[in-house]
Amino acid sequence: MIPGVIRLIEKASDVLLQWIPIEEDGEMTQIHYSKKESPGSVACRAEDDMFDPGYEPDWAVISTVGTKVRPQEDLLAVKHGNREKWAFSISLSELKSVRKSKPGLSWSYLIFITKEGVSFQALHFHQGGTKALLKALRKYVILAVSPKDSRLFLVYPHDSHALSHSFDELQMFDDGSSDLVSRFFQDPYSTTFGGFSKVTNFFRGALPRLDGHHHRPLSEMAVGLEDEPGFEVITCQVELGERPVIQRQAPVSEQEWESYINSEGQVMNVDGLKKRIFSGGLCPGLRKDAWKYLLGYYPWDSTAEDRKSLLRRKTDEYFRMKLQWKSVSEDQEKRNSLLRGYRSLIERDVSRTDRNNKFYEGNDNPGLCLLNDALMTYCMYNFDLGYVQGMSDLLSPILYVMQNEVDAFWCFTGFMEMVHHNFEESQESMKRQLSQLNLLLRVLDPALCDFLDSKESGNLSCCFRWLLIWFKREFSFQDILLLWEVLWTGLPCPNFHLLVACGILDLEREALMNSDYGFNEILKHINELTMKMSVEDILCRAEALNQQLAHCQELPLNIKELLGKAEVKSPAPSTDTASPPQPLSPSQVHELDLTDSVSPSQPDSSIEILPTEDTTTSQSLSP
Repeated sequence: MIPGVIRLIEKASDVLLQWIPIEEDGEMTQIHYSKKESPGSVACRAEDDMFDPGYEPDWAVISTVGTKVRPQEDLLAVKHGNREKWAFSISLSELKSVRKSKPGLSWSYLIFITKEGVSFQALHFHQGGTKALLKALRKYVILAVSPKDSRLFLVYPHDSHALSHSFDELQMFDDGSSDLVSRFFQDPYSTTFGGFSKVTNFFRGALPRLDGHHHRPLSEMAVGLEDEPGFEVITCQVELGERPVIQRQAPVSEQEWESYINSEGQVMNVDGLKKRIFSGGLCPGLRKDAWKYLLGYYPWDSTAEDRKSLLRRKTDEYFRMKLQWKSVSEDQEKRNSLLRGYRSLIERDVSRTDRNNKFYEGNDNPGLCLLNDALMTYCMYNFDLGYVQGMSDLLSPILYVMQNEVDAFWCFTGFMEMVHHNFEESQESMKRQLSQLNLLLRVLDPALCDFLDSKESGNLSCCFRWLLIWFKREFSFQDILLLWEVLWTGLPCPNFHLLVACGILDLEREALMNSDYGFNEILKHINELTMKMSVEDILCRAEALNQQLAHCQELPLNIKELLGKAEVKSPAPSTDTASPPQPLSPSQVHELDLTDSVSPSQPDSSIEILPTEDTTTSQSLSP
């Protein structure tokens, strides 16, 4: 066993992971921490401090910590005799994966593997610390657990340059400062709280770049990212057959609706009614009642008497929750920063939501007050989620249709049950949906996927807003009413909204591929589609795409599972059709012990924690 120290060294354009052996001086181990000095600055004075390794349960430091007054080059060239041959240094851009130890060992180890296939010697952490090291690495790269091997972490770059372009083109932030991306990675919640939504660092990391892939027979699944184990993407062209021609039907009329209601007020043949709503939508006069069923406010089998009783209970419950925030005095609110934040954000969003609609136009419009009150009450209904920008876009059409604060609120909660994951801080749902959209598009139109990949747009971040608020800003207000009631039926398959997104990309295929568009131009083109598309045309395209996939005999299993077309089987061990790995969210890294197999109560007594500064720094971790 050779004792040593790990450093993450920040340089102007790169970050290095370095391990060097150290000399043992008596019973104490001295770890040196060196900081690059700006020109003309004075190096830190030498200072030795003694620390109790068990003082802090998670961040206890090593025995002795000090700084040395000597250049960085001298520090990195410390002589270690014969041990020096084991030292290594690697750029994080050359790191391919990290393998952890098997669970159950008395201590943990990590093995770093380069893109050239070189495996460095195992680094053993006798007193914990691997979890902290991986957390430190996440500042610079994305770590994803391989679905084939839970002990293997795949390494991908953040690629913040493309991310910054995505933000600028989609206009998700009012702040266009040059340090936006760096602030975004450090604190995604605070950085995006005043923006369109709580977006986290995933645009370039959530999906792989598929440059230089080769087509293979249908029976094979190509492995992307230089044949990274377990990261499977479809690179084969599936024979989908001819696309059918879809004709939309007439909306469900009031007479037709009545034919589905029995003498007690119960809805009969629910599946048949949903199919009619999917194929034709609803006439405007029916939406106020029908939406209550589609959004789960009214049970489909409820009688007229049941609904009267339900309405009384729900009305009482709503106003009790509304009274909770209404009764907060100004003095109380001064000591409640969370409530103040929600109130300020809601007031700002309400003032600019659908103001061209007559129901919300004007400064003293009562519709604005109802919208504000319902959103504030939702903060009382769902304390964990509260209010996130974008929710006002979802409530506005519902309130317009219901013309009633209580009914609109409970229908809104039903809608949020479907999409609340879109607004969670981790954004895992949005990452997953963009990954699934990429997977669908690669089967439906490989050529378009290849084109987008070549323009650095293969991650489909330009479609983020579509999925976040279900195309609310892409279609006219009346078209959104039709689109949403169609999607709420849950037909013809799960995740049909992803096929709607594919339908839009299919519509714009020629415009994109026959142009000289680059990354910025593609984002700009997608953003400018707002209010220029026919929802009927897009729904026909989406349904035709679904039928194409449904009739394909060679459809990959992961596509079948995504669209609910796979046969239900009993759980089995991991297979080759595992889903692509997802980047670890901050909450996942915090909750899961990624590598340490020591006792949970064992402190990370081998960690040296030093304050970060604006100047280039290196962090030391003693294995």
